[in-house]
Amino acid sequence: MLVSEIIQSSVPVLRYSDTVEEAIELLQENNVEHLPVINNDIYQGLLSIDELLSADNSDTIETLSDKLVHIHIAYNQHFFSALKLMNECNVSVLPVLNNKEYIGAVTEKPLIQCLGTYLNVETPGGIFVLEIPKEKFSVGELCRLVETNDAFVTQFNTYTEHLSGLLIVTLKINKTEISDILATLQRYDYIVRYYFGEELYENDLKENFENLMAYLNV
Repeated sequence: MLVSEIIQSSVPVLRYSDTVEEAIELLQENNVEHLPVINNDIYQGLLSIDELLSADNSDTIETLSDKLVHIHIAYNQHFFSALKLMNECNVSVLPVLNNKEYIGAVTEKPLIQCLGTYLNVETPGGIFVLEIPKEKFSVGELCRLVETNDAFVTQFNTYTEHLSGLLIVTLKINKTEISDILATLQRYDYIVRYYFGEELYENDLKENFENLMAYLNV
C-alpha cells in the first residue's frame, strides 16, 4: 500500500500568520502533537506542541520558523517508509508532498490500521515465534513443514535480534490448533520461543470433560 492511499486531507495546517494560542487550540482539537506549517502555499516544516507551549501565546508561527522539523514523505512511497520515518523522528503527523506541493498528511491511526491489514491480524490462526541462526534459515523448509500438517503460512516476518545475532521468525498459520505443527518444528530441531493457539491435548481434555458431564446428566 502506498502513502497516497492513506493520506488524510482533513489534517489542518498552520500558517505564519497564526498565533501560538490559535495553533495550540488547533492541535488540541485534533488530538495531535504536530502540525504542518504552510507559507504562501509552500510547505515549511512540522511544528510540535512542545515548541508552542514554550512560546508566548501572542507570538505568530513565523517567529518559530527556526523551530520547525524539516520532515516529509513523497506520496508514492510505500507505507513502510512512512512508518519508519514517523518512528525514527517520533512525530504524530507526517506531511505528504507531491514534488514540493503539500497534499495532506499521514497520521498514526490510519497507519496502524494499514499495518494491521498488512499483518492479517483479523484472520484467526496460530502463531509461532522461532529463533534461527541465519545460516540455517530456509523459508521453503518452514513452509513445507507447515504444509505437511495440512496447513499453510498466512504471514511471515523476520528480524535480526541485536544481542544474539539470531534471526527471529514469526509464522502465522491458517489453523488455530497447533499441536501437530509444534511437534513437527521441534522434531526438526527448531527452537520455538513462543507459540499461540489451541493445543490438541487441551481440546481432548475439553471433549473428555464434556463427555463426563453428559454421562453424569443421564
